[in-house]
Amino acid sequence: MNTTKQSTRVTIVGEEYTIKSDLSSERTREVAAYVDAAIRQVMASASVVESHKAAILAALSITDELFKERAGNAEMADVMNGLSGELRRWLPPGKRG
Repeated sequence: MNTTKQSTRVTIVGEEYTIKSDLSSERTREVAAYVDAAIRQVMASASVVESHKAAILAALSITDELFKERAGNAEMADVMNGLSGELRRWLPPGKRG
């Protein structure tokens, strides 16, 4: 297991940051680009000028996306468990484990 942290320079809303992370540099840049786009979208669609306030609103939006995905995943897991139970009933008793 690699515990070495990668340092990656990224730009978010015109500010440069050096991010140390276990993620690859490419993945860190992808995440930073997503955050940058979310903040810029808030700044373009609202009367928010301060980037720190836009960052908070963007964080709320991203968190809402995360919560919706988690709920969708939980729902899908429930469906899959139900289907698994249905399939198990069709198996011979010795194979139902």
